[in-house]
Amino acid sequence: MIKEITLFGKVKKVVLSLSWRRESDDVRSANIIADENNVECLVIDRETFNQTVGTFDELQNYLQGYVAELTRDDEKRHARISTHAQGGEISLEMIRLKEKVATFSSTSPFRSLEIITTLGVGGFGRVELVKMKNEDVTFAVKCIKKKHIVDTRQQEHIHSEKKILEEACSPFIVRLFRSFKDNKYVYMLLEACLGGEIWSILRDRGCFDGFTAKFCTSCVTEAFDYLHHIGVIYRDLKPENLMLDSEGYIKLVDFGFAKKIGKGQKTWTFCGTPEYVAPEIILNKGHDFAVDFWSLGILVFELLNGSPPFSGFDQMMTYNLILKGIEKLDFPKKITKRPEEIIRRLCKQNPTERLGNLKNGINDIKKHRWFSGFNWEGLKARTLPSPLKRELKGPTDYRYFDKYPPDKDIPPDELSGWDKDF
Repeated sequence: MIKEITLFGKVKKVVLSLSWRRESDDVRSANIIADENNVECLVIDRETFNQTVGTFDELQNYLQGYVAELTRDDEKRHARISTHAQGGEISLEMIRLKEKVATFSSTSPFRSLEIITTLGVGGFGRVELVKMKNEDVTFAVKCIKKKHIVDTRQQEHIHSEKKILEEACSPFIVRLFRSFKDNKYVYMLLEACLGGEIWSILRDRGCFDGFTAKFCTSCVTEAFDYLHHIGVIYRDLKPENLMLDSEGYIKLVDFGFAKKIGKGQKTWTFCGTPEYVAPEIILNKGHDFAVDFWSLGILVFELLNGSPPFSGFDQMMTYNLILKGIEKLDFPKKITKRPEEIIRRLCKQNPTERLGNLKNGINDIKKHRWFSGFNWEGLKARTLPSPLKRELKGPTDYRYFDKYPPDKDIPPDELSGWDKDF
């Protein structure tokens, strides 16, 4: 082995070779070949070596201790994984579901599945609750019309959604297990969140109390923290995109507008729900992660008030109200001083002044006075009881979803090939 070392103040190339027999003091011979110029061979006798490095027994004891330390570190690592698994970060249940999904046919996945009911409907298609045949295991399948995607030029957004969800691994983000396609649809096989939408609960209750609003906001904050660390901007926050799992914890869904951007980069796509769009998107100035913090402030307002702060008769009126700014807005009495303060700081017109987008990042949100005493560690470990947990009789209990008529609109085939990666 050739190494560069400093010897008598000069850097020299030397050959390092160790040949040692423990049983006797016999001299061993070996060929040392160096194919580099200016290489010197240095020789050290046994006594000097023992004094400098240590005897064979000492080295053996050291190595045994080192291996034992590595073993202890490995046990600690497994313990950490187990802890994360309990918190949902590496869910053993998710691993089990992933293994089951791997057995599905890539061309005919529905041979293994039967449709239970429709969970949601949109212009893109439908979300169906499906069950594995002969097993009490369910998934949500997002069925997206290929012709609609091409007509609305959403191919890039669908590819981005698939790629981001395949990478994402957070207890606050819905899990994508697999994707499929046929001539009419592309399909995303997702984790089923049977607690329902936050939007429907908010609609029925009118508004949330302080702790419930805080719980919802904290789940979204953790989701944003994870997404921003992997370079993903979400851009479509609203109560309709927040789903409850069986434990009453919120998961972010629908990543059609999500995009991966580099640190310090901006993007110019005009997208989002009008009431939640940040001013820099409206003004087409280019935007970054700061738009997610704006939308978080809008969400806090809507959770506590029952409706968002900026809402006009049409989109243009809504955009004009947004551009006038949160500073001009009179808050309702039901939003008290501390939540009002965090909303105003999240919704600063200048993105560089927004809470979450300052030098301390998202920790400024977590340490805000509104969250004083909130158990963030319990939230991440999923030991904090959710104020939104709902009773479920099993994996096919869909009572918390609205009823939808069957889909009679059969889309035409779309064979352009944009979906070859599904």
